Amino acid sequence: MTARGDRGTVVFDLDGTLADTAADLIAAANACFAARGLGRLLDPVADAGIAFHGGRAMLRAGYGRIPADTLLPPGAEDEDFPRLLGFYGDCIADSTRLYDGVEEALEQLRAEGYLLSVCTNKPEALAEKLLAALGVRGLFGAMIGADTLPVRKPDPRPYAAAVERAGGTVARSFLLGDTETDLKTARASGVRVSLVGFGPEGAAISRLQPDHVLAGFDALPALARGWLG
Repeated sequence: MTARGDRGTVVFDLDGTLADTAADLIAAANACFAARGLGRLLDPVADAGIAFHGGRAMLRAGYGRIPADTLLPPGAEDEDFPRLLGFYGDCIADSTRLYDGVEEALEQLRAEGYLLSVCTNKPEALAEKLLAALGVRGLFGAMIGADTLPVRKPDPRPYAAAVERAGGTVARSFLLGDTETDLKTARASGVRVSLVGFGPEGAAISRLQPDHVLAGFDALPALARGWLG
């Protein structure tokens, strides 16, 4: 469907919310470590939660696992971060998959007249590339990345831009995410937030006390109707 309307806007985080990107993110980090002769320091399953906190979090986690007698040069993180982005751009959709029911839920929301947008802390060019590779970029009216504006989540301005560029208003919107950053973004924006209960933390994400925990994408249209009318 391509229908658009003014019933409200649903804003989505990307990594860990729309798609499980952990394996490709960790592959990129491991490529950085391997280039330094450190081997594969992160596990794509056990360290999935780290991946969803970003590239620098993965680098720091890996550095923390190297032998005590192995010294990194000063500025290793700043040197490796752009390398990681380069590696990631090359493998961005090798293992990444949309979560079950994403496309069906997005199509249903659009058919019912809701506006859809993405607000992510992934660099804009990489987010655009991934959404296109997954075949869903055309379902979103706007996409705001980490570097689209001078600030990023949890600052409320990227969220506001994601809503407004899709044609909506912040007052009639809500955020679907998977981390504390998303929770803080919603609170700073004065909107409700649902966190997914199928990411790395599973239902334990309720510890953050979001307004709602989404069990699966099949339940998202009903949530939109309940919150936005």
